[in-house]
Amino acid sequence: MRKLNDFPYSHVLVLGLAKSGTAAAEVLMKNGKKVRINDKKATASDEEVIRLREMGAEIIVGSHPLSVLNDIDIIVKNPGISYENPIVAEAIKKEIPIITEIEIAAQLTDATIIGITGSNGKTTTTTMTAQMLTQSDQPVKIAGNIGIVATEVAQTIDNNENLVLELSSFQLMGIDKFKPRIAVLLNIFEAHLDYHKTLDNYKQAKFNIFKNQTEEDFLVYNANDRSLIDAVENSKAHKVPFSVKERLEDGAWMDETSIYFRDEKIMDRSNIALMGEHNYENILASIAAAKLSGATNHGIQTALSAFTGVKHRLQFVGKHLGRMFYNDSKATNILATQKALSAFEKPVILLAGGLDRGNEFSELIPYLEHVKAMVLFGETAEKLKAVGEHAGVPQIKLTDNVETAVQTAFDFSEEGDTILLSPACASWDQYATFEERGDMFIQAVHTIV
Repeated sequence: MRKLNDFPYSHVLVLGLAKSGTAAAEVLMKNGKKVRINDKKATASDEEVIRLREMGAEIIVGSHPLSVLNDIDIIVKNPGISYENPIVAEAIKKEIPIITEIEIAAQLTDATIIGITGSNGKTTTTTMTAQMLTQSDQPVKIAGNIGIVATEVAQTIDNNENLVLELSSFQLMGIDKFKPRIAVLLNIFEAHLDYHKTLDNYKQAKFNIFKNQTEEDFLVYNANDRSLIDAVENSKAHKVPFSVKERLEDGAWMDETSIYFRDEKIMDRSNIALMGEHNYENILASIAAAKLSGATNHGIQTALSAFTGVKHRLQFVGKHLGRMFYNDSKATNILATQKALSAFEKPVILLAGGLDRGNEFSELIPYLEHVKAMVLFGETAEKLKAVGEHAGVPQIKLTDNVETAVQTAFDFSEEGDTILLSPACASWDQYATFEERGDMFIQAVHTIV
């Protein structure tokens, strides 16, 4: 059993179960900690609740009474629970520390941690980095916001392995001592303001990825993002920039034909399988992180010549009667959809819509020039319709959901068209996750193809 390295707390409240809360509660109890669990949505008859209670946890379900804070030393909070939650707000008043599960994960292992965050490109960069290391015969595991609980992986990973963590702003808000050996900061733009309330709060959460780094660590960052350049100025870590625009002496960069790390050519751009100009930033960041972790040029070349993307991120689903279908359900914000639209030159039929976070979507207008039709659904359908009309999109139709949108889009389409799901919104108004939304799109496409 793995022991927590530095966790001087005796009585812990795990707030919110799900996979990460369950894993954290198990580890804490195995380490002799007294654990109280509070989950509003769970019931006493749930299998996990019964099992955790049998392990010794005190469990309160169905509500969030403030009494769960009695005698508590620290809270391990589910990342999705807002800091405006009454229990969390009261804990802040009482100066009770609040962390997320990745802090527990980091306490369990001495493996080399590569932490990756940013507003867009996290999953692609995480996956590519891991594949570059794998192809270089470097042992590696991935976890975090990518859908694999970090605490579960940290209990089994060997100390000579690399642990590549995709990290969200929600997770990074709740760290104390956590620090990656290599931090990767891809980009920052306005996102998740319904949770963070201000852009500055959101940025500060992201910047937590390097706040505990020392001179022995590395910070890989986007040298073309002005807000990042200013933010990393005071970082103690060794800074390793990447740029799609300029040559760098101590970083990853590119010219018209090739990709480089420092003064070393890595490979020709023509041999990269991943489509989309926007992915070059992700590729450069991955190369920097992988090279710093011992990846070989051959391993990087092998990975990039085969990697075509991750599921739900510009995923090619199929071709039927000359129409190409792409699933970009992971595009849960405007910038992601801008980048998806920029990846195509042929006429596009755009399927979009979802949770209304207050955006007006006017930033999409310059990217709609080659969109011949929009099929819209969810809470933001009317807002997106107004944007489409302003941009002069010839055909716009509102429909019920992703499934009905696919058939409508096909009815609008002609040979040579691209039918693209890129919602520009979170899924939570109609679907539990963006994965569920993307799977519904795939199923609907397969009824046609």
